Amino acid sequence: MHDELAKRFEEERGHLRAVAYRMLGSLGEAEDAVQEAWLRLVRSDSAEIGNLAGWLTTVVGRICLDMLRSRTSRREDPLDVGPVEPVTGVTVGDARPADPEDEALLADSVGAAMLVVLDRLAPAERLAFVLHDLFAVPFEEIALITDRTPASARQLASRARRRVRGAESAPQPDLGRQRLIVSAFLRAARGGDFEALLEVLDPDVVARADTGVSGALSAVRGAPLVARQAATFAQFAQSPQIAFVNGNLGVVSLFDGAFRVMTFTIADTRITEVTVFTTPSSVSGLDILVPPEPTP
Repeated sequence: MHDELAKRFEEERGHLRAVAYRMLGSLGEAEDAVQEAWLRLVRSDSAEIGNLAGWLTTVVGRICLDMLRSRTSRREDPLDVGPVEPVTGVTVGDARPADPEDEALLADSVGAAMLVVLDRLAPAERLAFVLHDLFAVPFEEIALITDRTPASARQLASRARRRVRGAESAPQPDLGRQRLIVSAFLRAARGGDFEALLEVLDPDVVARADTGVSGALSAVRGAPLVARQAATFAQFAQSPQIAFVNGNLGVVSLFDGAFRVMTFTIADTRITEVTVFTTPSSVSGLDILVPPEPTP
């Protein structure tokens, strides 16, 4: 009986991972949610489950909703290394490799920009939109997960849909080009190439860094002065993970067991702002998403 249940669960695993990934935006967390669904299935009376696929989708949705709510409530806690998804496909702090083919399929089906948009939705909105619009789960079932009426669940999805469509209709930055600019900046910083730094910095660029005192930031203005900070920026260039930080392009690096973050504002082909976060108090307040590496 257990073997048959495991076989049926494995048949649904790909679908469940897709649901969880779209909900959570992290392959590591998606795997955790799917594993928790399996544990709940084992503890349940599976003989009473008429529609296993629907039951599992509902359970994964409920697990993801709890994880999203918990994530929101921990905004003030130190950065948790678990949800940060590195470009290499291995969760930071976790040695489990992801399946490259599955990762590529998931990344292509959602897209980094869409994940950023979804991350701005409230947990219940995100669940209603993902389950209904992407997986055709009836509002009656979504209502049970969110403890709302079907009409309220429909409103959640409608509100999320408007926000997603609004974000899609707004002009989107060329993330590929921005990645190239950031990579050129890091390469120049790593090599201490002053002239190359000037090529990617706006003449009036501003560089800020946290001081560790009540959230205050020190600032340096002007490309020559900022370029002279290459030694500081070079630390981020040693093992950078391209990331979205509060919706902007940035870099996450690990130094002596602690995360440091650098964000960029880019206009046209030049960097206009650089902000460096090094203290645990400043890093903990950031929303960080490191998407999978785009496929060629």
